[in-house]
Amino acid sequence: MLFFWLTLTILVLQRTCELFFAARNARIIRSLGGYEVGAEHYRYLVTLHVLFITSLICEVQLSPAPFTLPSWWPMTFAVFLAAQVLRYWCMWSLGSRWNTRILILPDTPPVRRGPYRYLRHPNYLVVAIELVSLPISFGAYFTALTFSLLNAWLLLRIRIPMEEKAVHRTED
Repeated sequence: MLFFWLTLTILVLQRTCELFFAARNARIIRSLGGYEVGAEHYRYLVTLHVLFITSLICEVQLSPAPFTLPSWWPMTFAVFLAAQVLRYWCMWSLGSRWNTRILILPDTPPVRRGPYRYLRHPNYLVVAIELVSLPISFGAYFTALTFSLLNAWLLLRIRIPMEEKAVHRTED
């Protein structure tokens, strides 16, 4: 159980640091003439992540069976850790343009270095991998399935189309 709480503590600290990093980057982008698109749906993404962590805690803590890590936990946790490496590669590649919000910097081409050479939205892949691999590492299958589906819906139906439309508008 100590491993579970240590992992969650690190995850929450990571997310908190990312929010500060994103706020700093937003100030930089705005000072260069950038603007935000899709602010109205941002609260749903934040809510999704808060509920994900809450659900993970509840599912693990409220399980009637005594807590034991599944036999495959090293494999799924390694996938989770690999996603963290990809996350930081994304952040490093975007530099001050990395954000949790959709910020557009007019007359600036999209970044095409790092993982962005290979994938259009690698950071969204990171989140998708996390939402599956972390809960499965602790036997929280309901959380893995529920939040993977909710995230896919938010990304595919709202977030990515909005981001693509905004990027194409600035490229034209």
